[in-house]
Amino acid sequence: MENLKYPIGKFYKPENITQQNIKSWIKEIEELPKKFEDLVGTLNNEQLETPYRPGGWTLRQLVHHVSDSHHNSYIRFKWALTEDTPVIKAYDEKQWANLFDTKSAPIDMSLLHLKAIHAKLVYLLKGLSSEQLKRTFIHPENNQETSLEENVGRYAWHGAHHYAHAKNLIERKGW
Repeated sequence: MENLKYPIGKFYKPENITQQNIKSWIKEIEELPKKFEDLVGTLNNEQLETPYRPGGWTLRQLVHHVSDSHHNSYIRFKWALTEDTPVIKAYDEKQWANLFDTKSAPIDMSLLHLKAIHAKLVYLLKGLSSEQLKRTFIHPENNQETSLEENVGRYAWHGAHHYAHAKNLIERKGW
């Protein structure tokens, strides 16, 4: 079950985040929308209604979640760049995943949104200085300070994590 829940493992933050880490993570973020679209873009409704693991979200919910989550992350980057160590707004991702639009909307909407938000995010990230990447925000759920450089890695991981959920299901089902 742990393998189904964390197919690429949990996020690991390197002790020292290097420019090479940042560059690699930005590349992953940049490539995710196309990879996701290629993976799930031709699935039919029955396939999209299949949970990626027992008790997990459907593929439809998963695609909408990635779009919603990465939209929120983009806003968090902007807050941290324009405010001093802001406490960011958390959102209840489980409740968002259970909203009617997340459970029923065509995935094309979120695939297009993911493409747009990632284009904006990547453009922003590529223009940040090392000093800007050290800026931080505080997540209210754990009161932990997170640097933007760590957040780049966290969202590269987040995209790969959910991509692996979808890919593993598609492989297990032979689609």
